[in-house]
Amino acid sequence: MTHAALEERSAITGIDHLVVLVGDLPAAIATYQTLLARAPAWHGAGDGSENVLFTLDNMSLELMAPAGSGGNADRIRTVIKLQGEGLASLCFRVSDIGRMHRRLDRLAMQPDPVASVEGRDTQTGATLRWKRTRAATSLTRGVRLFFLELDAERPRSEASGPAPVNGLDHLVVSTSDPERAAALYGSRLGLDMALDRTRQELRRLMFFRCGDVNVEVVHRPVAGSDAEHDKLWGISWRVDDLDAARARLIDAGLTVTEPRAGRRPGTRVVTVRSGTCRIPTLLVQPPK
Repeated sequence: MTHAALEERSAITGIDHLVVLVGDLPAAIATYQTLLARAPAWHGAGDGSENVLFTLDNMSLELMAPAGSGGNADRIRTVIKLQGEGLASLCFRVSDIGRMHRRLDRLAMQPDPVASVEGRDTQTGATLRWKRTRAATSLTRGVRLFFLELDAERPRSEASGPAPVNGLDHLVVSTSDPERAAALYGSRLGLDMALDRTRQELRRLMFFRCGDVNVEVVHRPVAGSDAEHDKLWGISWRVDDLDAARARLIDAGLTVTEPRAGRRPGTRVVTVRSGTCRIPTLLVQPPK
């Protein structure tokens, strides 16, 4: 394969992490420790924010809250005031940040210069290093997209209860313009389209493979989206034992629906209707 052909292939290997903005970090930590039955694996602070990571088998969830004063802290507070708590950024893992940056630049996505970043765990003193870039949000249909190349794997979150969540199954992006969204995630970012169907209740449903996770793009406009802006909308978490996970959440006081068949053959799902920081949430048991 020629060098030019290699450059054309996407360097994206999976979803690195999702960022959830919250106003009360301790409350959000408790919420997600209950939901995931996992303990936080990383505590960080800096640049006007405090953050906690829950790291699962195939990605991390970052809870971020404003801290102190300054431009970044004020920006986070403004976003929460205008949009409420919830999903704020999608961060892809890449194998080669330089190649990813060149692809984004060639496709006129105006990437930020590649930055080398170091983070320190405020409780353990451990450090992590990574390189990152970001595409211009004006060119990603309003979804904040970051791209990271990590120097080393993050520490994993230990189970803190029965039937813990193991990883992300799929992320839902709502759109008012499925053709442009398909062009972004497929043609421009290079993710493989695994499904493209029209459904009466959703109009159109597309799956893009990203490692062992699906980015599910749904033609279902929701509050906060319009013809030019998509919205990070919902999360589906993967569990080994759906019934045990459901029982655990109900015992914790959460509202959870009865199990039902999922869209993918052989899957079973429940909807978690509380205790998610306002993020539409499913638990999914893969086929056995």
